[in-house]
Amino acid sequence: MFTRIATAAAVLVGLTASASAIELQPGTASRIELGARAGIAYYTVSPAGYRVVTGIARKADSPSLRFETTLAAGQRVLVSAPQELGQPATSVEIFRDGDRVFIGAPATN
Repeated sequence: MFTRIATAAAVLVGLTASASAIELQPGTASRIELGARAGIAYYTVSPAGYRVVTGIARKADSPSLRFETTLAAGQRVLVSAPQELGQPATSVEIFRDGDRVFIGAPATN
């Protein structure tokens, strides 16, 4: 299944932290960019909530990281990657609005 998701992600347009939020579809991967790292994010629907899975790796050959969370309606999760010393982290936010899930630049307060 991961190969199918990775293949689907490879053909999607890259998302940068400055881009507008895009809506994810259940089981369909979306590419994310975090500075020197890139990956995919997707979600599945479960009785406990929407299970969001994010896999991230350096753009050069290295093992990826995997992050999972389950979102109830109205919840958000921030995925970030550190940069060089003194530089702000790059981040994307994944959020659930009712029965829809979006990924985009973090909300500002």
